[in-house]
Amino acid sequence: MAIFCKHLSAIRDVVPSAPGCEECLKSGDPWLHLRICRTCGHVGCCDQSPNRHATKHFHATRHPIIEAYDPPEGWGWCYVDEVMFDLSGRPTPHPGPIPRFY
Repeated sequence: MAIFCKHLSAIRDVVPSAPGCEECLKSGDPWLHLRICRTCGHVGCCDQSPNRHATKHFHATRHPIIEAYDPPEGWGWCYVDEVMFDLSGRPTPHPGPIPRFY
């Protein structure tokens, strides 16, 4: 079965907005894994984290594509089309060690 996502052309090279989940760093909350928005560079926590900031960012902005950012896993996800795809050939570079808060 072929993966279909009409939002792949929206993937941009982005600069991370923060060295960890932007909102969790401000509030002092923990996270498990990070996701980066491939439209604007917002760094948010995954849905297994208590606050689910990456998904909240999608609902607030409608930016469709995220990348698994920490640890870098080489995959992307489209919230709109609900499909996963390979981003290993176009990952967002890490600026350095990412602080862990769990």
